[in-house]
Amino acid sequence: MTQELAGRVAVVTGGASGIGRASVHALAQAGAQVVVADVDEARARSVADEVHAAGGTALAVVADVTDDAAVKAMVATAVSTLGGVDLAVNAAGVGGVEAPTHAYAEAAWLRTVDVNLTGVWRCMRHQIPALLARGAQTGRTTAIVNVASVAGLAGFPAHAAYAASKHGVVGLTKTAALEYARRGLRVNAICPGFTDTPMVAQITGADPEREAQLARRLPIGRLGTPAEIAAGVLYLCSDAAAFMIGHALVLDGGIVAG
Repeated sequence: MTQELAGRVAVVTGGASGIGRASVHALAQAGAQVVVADVDEARARSVADEVHAAGGTALAVVADVTDDAAVKAMVATAVSTLGGVDLAVNAAGVGGVEAPTHAYAEAAWLRTVDVNLTGVWRCMRHQIPALLARGAQTGRTTAIVNVASVAGLAGFPAHAAYAASKHGVVGLTKTAALEYARRGLRVNAICPGFTDTPMVAQITGADPEREAQLARRLPIGRLGTPAEIAAGVLYLCSDAAAFMIGHALVLDGGIVAG
């Protein structure tokens, strides 16, 4: 366990599974105290227990990013229990349904955008004051990492709502980055490609052959791992990324390069 983030408090939404869970572990291993926020209380507690077993500090909090009061309470809990917020990783998201744009159900569209885009904004609107206050208190820079997607940089056929929401996350990230750069708050995004997570399993139906077909579409020839994406999240949270502002970091096995 390294200590590059010792003394810092991180809040991770969607922290109970996939990229969120891997980010919790990466931040904890770097010495941060981590709030594991998720709609699934049992799984959030399980991840917090994993961190404790590995010698780290974590606190499980139930939070639905579509509920503004719950998001506000999540941040307030981090401040009251752990002393503040230095880092925020907004990883909560849904894949939405698979349908052509003209046939996309309005309810499915609204749900996907509400979680993936408006949910990130809800988190940021409550995280930012806490991050700015913490920076003023400690004299250190603070950071937000929003989990977008390569679908936030290019089209994603049959997933209009997902692509639109993730493009929105990139735009939101860049805007906030410009607003707060001179106040010591760095805001960046990470854009994963197809990664071995429950969300991708929904696309493939957890069928090994479909997973293999998907992997063959990637220039690297395989899916990414949550730990590989979390390594990018950790970098953006660390002082090593001190000069990185409003960037959308791509970790996609070569998709965008093609």
